[in-house]
Amino acid sequence: MNIHKDFLLFFIFLFLFSCSKEEIDLTTSVNPFIGTGGHGHTYPGAVVPHGLVQLSPDTRTSGWDACSGYYYEDTSLIGFSHTHLSGTGIGDLGDILFLPYTNELQLIIPNGEDKKPRFGSSFSHEKEKASPGYYQVYLNDYDIDAELTATLHAGFHRYTFPKSDYPGIFIDLSRTIQDRRLINSEINVINDREIQGMKQVRGWAPNRYVYFYAQFSEPFTYVLEENEKAYLKFNKTDKGKQILAKVGISFVDYAGAKNNLQSEIADWNFEQVKKNAHDVWNKELSKIAITTSDDKNRNIFYTALYHTALEPVISSDADGRYRTMDSRIAEDKDYLNYSIFSLWDTFRALHPLNTIISSAENQAMIRSLIRKYDEGGLLPMWELNSNYTGCMIGYHAVPVIVDSYVKGEQDFDVQKAYLAVKKSASYDTVNVSPTINRSILHNNLMPVGKQYKNTTGYIPADIETQSVARGLEYAYDDWLIAQLALELGFDADFAHYTELSKLYKNYYDSESGFMRGKMLNGSWRTPFDPRHSDHNNDDYCEGNAWQWTWFVPHDVQGLATLMGGKERFIQKLDSLFSISSEVTGENASADISGLIGQYAHGNEPSHQTIHIYNLMGQAYKTQELVDEVLQTLYFDAPNGLSGNEDCGEMSAWYVLNSMGFYSYCPGIPCYSIGRPLFDEVKINLENGKIFTIRTLNNSSANKYIQSARLNGKSIDGALFFSHQELMEGGLLEITMGDKPDLRD
Repeated sequence: MNIHKDFLLFFIFLFLFSCSKEEIDLTTSVNPFIGTGGHGHTYPGAVVPHGLVQLSPDTRTSGWDACSGYYYEDTSLIGFSHTHLSGTGIGDLGDILFLPYTNELQLIIPNGEDKKPRFGSSFSHEKEKASPGYYQVYLNDYDIDAELTATLHAGFHRYTFPKSDYPGIFIDLSRTIQDRRLINSEINVINDREIQGMKQVRGWAPNRYVYFYAQFSEPFTYVLEENEKAYLKFNKTDKGKQILAKVGISFVDYAGAKNNLQSEIADWNFEQVKKNAHDVWNKELSKIAITTSDDKNRNIFYTALYHTALEPVISSDADGRYRTMDSRIAEDKDYLNYSIFSLWDTFRALHPLNTIISSAENQAMIRSLIRKYDEGGLLPMWELNSNYTGCMIGYHAVPVIVDSYVKGEQDFDVQKAYLAVKKSASYDTVNVSPTINRSILHNNLMPVGKQYKNTTGYIPADIETQSVARGLEYAYDDWLIAQLALELGFDADFAHYTELSKLYKNYYDSESGFMRGKMLNGSWRTPFDPRHSDHNNDDYCEGNAWQWTWFVPHDVQGLATLMGGKERFIQKLDSLFSISSEVTGENASADISGLIGQYAHGNEPSHQTIHIYNLMGQAYKTQELVDEVLQTLYFDAPNGLSGNEDCGEMSAWYVLNSMGFYSYCPGIPCYSIGRPLFDEVKINLENGKIFTIRTLNNSSANKYIQSARLNGKSIDGALFFSHQELMEGGLLEITMGDKPDLRD
């Protein structure tokens, strides 16, 4: 089997299967500008599902809201680069920047924190548009209409010039998002229509490489500057003259970049490549069909589904070569190397969604995670372009692997996966690749807190920052390892990791009623304010005690007992959503956003909390709160997200909950029913079956479930159904009303 050939044929020949008259064009319901305002940190440019190339405009490169390179409030841009991150809280990439121009390049003052003049152009949103696989904008300063589309490994530019004696294209390798350090670069002109180059960058990823190979539809002359910039000059243009550029990208070498381009864009037919990208997206979006008369919610839903299919990206070249975690070039035509694993975010909703609508692809991602363990000696925490960044906390490749396994989706080396997840929970700074950055290894991948967790039973707050958040997430991840041990028959390991999973109790202070930092001598950290946040310098991670106290998804009943029983537990949970949203602290985390009381929907630690009510027999409160989040914290507008998109996680929460259910604890193959938003949802499963959620008596006022039936059988008591029941297809029929069903 040649996986790369299969993908290549898929992208090249998909245009043969054009939409029939009966087929709905779902791409018209996608608004790529959702999340480009506020702090969503998304980009609007051209990309195909999981594409290595994300060809998009850069309007700023410095500051927090430059993480994707584009911010909707900006009115000028510096060019179009070929790599971008979707919705992260840290910026990087923005590689191989192109800017068409006429006469002379104009200097602008960039948006954001960087005020040093740069080449660029003003633009307006009135002359800008985007759809899946396509982006267009008019450059005011040069009278140029710029259009972009993409394939899996290549970008395609089409620039329509005015009458000009001096048309040109500026290529800049020195620019990166967040101005990362350029270690090495070069540009080589092959002939008057071809150019190639490379750059090596040190930034969020400690050591990454990007190569490009470009062909132009017209001959050029050139001037090179410091092996970082190229000024290409073309023959005089009449008004309407188009100059096209095809750009192959590789993380391997020049040959990979050239082959990627030649394999995917054979000629100069921009419209055909644009159509291919459109068709790929329409196929991707057709995995779920919704019925609703609300165009706003339809647009939010399909844009969310679009965002869930951007990352991780396929970083293997078309010939099967890829860059390994230990800085080698490997080749495997039967393997796809994925990159950009934002696992602290995406284990919660994105990967559980994938187990439903993209199971085969999700298992390929797991095979990639296991291969990275082989190469570097550790499963990644936050992987970027074959680099361990060590970003965030926990070891959340574990829930991705275990959740897939317990759902029966096991097309990966299970025995090796088991060794890998156990290694994640251990404290081992020796048996890893020497190529791993030592600071990242000791401070992030293997922090000393793991040793304290495994020996002392908790992470002392005076030894390690974010001790409470780390400890709670370790307990959950260890519970997952216990479940895998049980499945595989390792009884001693099951007992050991089950005990570790109970260590969350050591952070609970019964006097204050919160999870709280505990010092090495056993005393609680003082003073204590559960509203307080000191970003990256306190006992929590991007949150405070109010948000983190509830993160025990694997043992909600145990947490309730710890808090004094069900009644007191529910009273405390009620207060989370009803108290003041004030967050104290001069350096409070900006990630604490989308607040309902102290519940912070704009960041991931809160995402499972609403569904706790279902486990406590008060499902109507889950329904109320899901409805409130869906109706007030997602919008069909640039400022349409209440926090960072985080590589599809914020959108995956919406997709699942708007359909009517949520994976409240990955690793338990069961879904909690909430408040379905649409009249009908059809999930087209990979096995050919269809799972339908039909909502009767549905309206904005009728947000409470009166009854639920699965395949004609009443769901009595707790509102849950299994992953197996979903994958067998069938009908979940839910009747709504305007008053809560108070039956316990």
